[in-house]
Amino acid sequence: MFESIRKHSKIVMIALFLLIIPSFVLFGIDGYNRAMEKGTAVAKVDGQSINQGEWDVAHKNEVERLRAQMPNVDVKRFESPEARYFTLERLVREKVLSVAAGNMHLRASDQRLARSLQENPTIASLRRPDGSLDVDSYRQLLAAQGMTPESFEANVRADLSSRQVLNGVTGSVIAPPAQADMALNAFFEHREIQVAQFKPADYASRLTPSDAELEAFYKAHTGQFQQAEHADVEYVVLDVDSIKNSVAVNEGDLKTYYEQNAARLASKEERRASHILIAAAKDAPAADRAKAKAKAEALLAEVRKNPGSFADLAKKNSDDPGSAAKGGDLDFFARGAMVKPFEDAVFSMNKGDISDVVESDFGYHIIKLTDIKAQHQKTLEEMRPELEAEVRQQEAQRKFAEVADTFTNLVYEQSDSLKPAADRLKLQIRTAKDVTRLPTPGLPPVLAKPKVLEAIFAADSISKKRNTEAVEVGPNQLVSARIVNYTPARTQAFDEVKGKVRDLWIAEHSAELARKEGAEKLAAWKANPASAALPAALVISRDATQKQPAAVVDAALRVRATNLPVLVGVDLGSQGYAVVRVNKVLPREGVTDAMRQQERAQYAQGLSSAESKAYYELLARQFKVQIKTAKPSAASSEENAASGG
Repeated sequence: MFESIRKHSKIVMIALFLLIIPSFVLFGIDGYNRAMEKGTAVAKVDGQSINQGEWDVAHKNEVERLRAQMPNVDVKRFESPEARYFTLERLVREKVLSVAAGNMHLRASDQRLARSLQENPTIASLRRPDGSLDVDSYRQLLAAQGMTPESFEANVRADLSSRQVLNGVTGSVIAPPAQADMALNAFFEHREIQVAQFKPADYASRLTPSDAELEAFYKAHTGQFQQAEHADVEYVVLDVDSIKNSVAVNEGDLKTYYEQNAARLASKEERRASHILIAAAKDAPAADRAKAKAKAEALLAEVRKNPGSFADLAKKNSDDPGSAAKGGDLDFFARGAMVKPFEDAVFSMNKGDISDVVESDFGYHIIKLTDIKAQHQKTLEEMRPELEAEVRQQEAQRKFAEVADTFTNLVYEQSDSLKPAADRLKLQIRTAKDVTRLPTPGLPPVLAKPKVLEAIFAADSISKKRNTEAVEVGPNQLVSARIVNYTPARTQAFDEVKGKVRDLWIAEHSAELARKEGAEKLAAWKANPASAALPAALVISRDATQKQPAAVVDAALRVRATNLPVLVGVDLGSQGYAVVRVNKVLPREGVTDAMRQQERAQYAQGLSSAESKAYYELLARQFKVQIKTAKPSAASSEENAASGG
C-alpha cells in the first residue's frame, strides 16, 4: 500500500490538494467569476444559474485532474457527452448543498477550518523543519491555481459548510446486525435451478421470407431505415498550444522567472525508510487491534536486540505486500506521500534510528530510517527545459486574447474559406466526415460541443457553406468550421437496405418462434412435470450468476421458497425465451466472521448512501433544480463505450 503511494507521491499530492476543495476552486475565483458571467444558462438552482462557461471550465479542470491521477489513460474517454454531463450534475449538486448550507445557517468554525488546512498534505509539505509554514511558497502554489490564501480558505470553509448538510443524515443512520443479516441473507441467497433456453438463432434457418414480406416489413418500420443529414466539414482550432509553438523565450525573462520561483523549484527533502507493518484496520474490534499491537511490540524488542535482523524480520512478518519482499524498504519519499503518523515519525528521526511502535489507520509500524536526501536547489541550466515550457505557456496565454480577435475577424470577414485564418496564424486545417447534428462516437471533441454543431448546421452554413463564427468551446479555445459536402436527411430506399431488412425480419420472427415454443413447453411440463427435458442443475445467486441472463436470475430468486420445486417462464425479448425450474434453496457456505462484519459495514454504508441520496433529491425539488441540457441516452453511452470514446 505504501509502495503504491510512494511511487506516485507527486500525483497523490496534487490530487489530494485538488480534491479537498470544491470544483470551482480548481480554477480560482477570477476564473470562476469569468465563467459565471458568460454563456447561456445550462442549469438553475434556487433561481441561480450555472452557465455554459462555468461548466466548460469545471470540466476542463476535471479532465486535468484525472490526467494527473492517470497519466496513461486516453483523455478522450473523459470528453464524452456522458463525462461532461457528470461534471454538470456535480456542479448542480454542489450548488444545491451550498444553498442548503446558507439557508440552514451552517458555517464551519475557525477551528474546523484550521484542522482541515493542517490535515492537507500539500500544505503540510510546505512546512519548514521548525513546523512553521513557508508563506511565500504557499502563496505561489495558490497563485498558480488563480487564488489567494484568503479566497482559498474561504472556499475550503464553504466546502466544509456544505458537507454538514448531508453529514446530519448520514451520521444518524443505524443498521442493527439483525436487520443487516436479514437483508444480506436474502440478497446472497443461493438456489439450485435448471434452465432450458429457446434461442432465436436455433429457429432462424426455418425462416425464408418472401420479397413481399420484406417490403411489408420495410414499410411498417421505415423509422429504422432513416439516414440522418450529415456533412463533411473542415475546421480550425485556435488554442494556447497553437500559439505556444511560435513563442520565443527571452533569456532575460527566463532568468527573472527562475529567480522569482527558486523556492518553488527547489526539490523537497526526501527520506528513505523501511518498515514492518502489522496490519489492523482502524474499524477492527479493539481486541484485534490490541493483539496486532502486542505482536508489533514483540517484534520491536527483537529488532532492538539485533538491529541487523530488521530486513529478515520484515520479510517474514510484515503485512505490507509492496515492501515486505524487499526487507520493508519503501525507497525515498517526501512529505505528503505517507499517512501523517508514519510521516511524522520518519521526519523526526535521525539516520539509522529505529522508531517505537507507530500506530496508523493501517495498523502498527516499526520504522527504520535508512537515508536522508537533503533539499536541493536546482540550477537554471538544470531547470531550463521545464522553465522554458512554463514561460512559453504563460506568454501564449497572455497573447491569446490578442490573437483570438484576429482569428474571430478573419473567419468572419473571409467567410468562404478557412485558409486565410490558417495561413495567417499558422493553424492546421483539419477535416471530419459524416458529422451529424448530434455527437457521434469518434467525433473530435471540439466538434462534439452542442453550440459548434448548432453553428455548423445553421441554415446559412448549409446553404452557403460559409465559415461558422469563432465558437468558444473551452477556456482559451476557439473553433471555426465550414461544410464542404452536405447530404440532407432521407429514408433509405428498400433496395439499399434489403439485407438489413431481411436480418431484422428474421430476428423478429425467430424470437417469436422461440417464445411460442418456450411457452408451449412450459405449459406441457407444468401439466406433466415428469416429461420435462431440462439440462443439469446449477447453483446461482446474485453474486454468482453462472453466466445466466439477468432476467433468469431475477425470476429464479423471486419465486417463493415455500412453493419449490416450481417451473416459471421468462421472456428474454430478442434473446428468446427460457423455462426455469427452481428446485431448492441452498444454505450459503464459507462466510467467515470477518466477511460478515465487512458485509454489515457495506450494508450500513449503502443504507447511508441511500438516505443521503433521498435527502439530496428532496433538496433538489425544494430548490427547483432545472438542468436544461438533455442527458445523454443509454444508447449513446453504449456506442461511446464500444468505440473507446
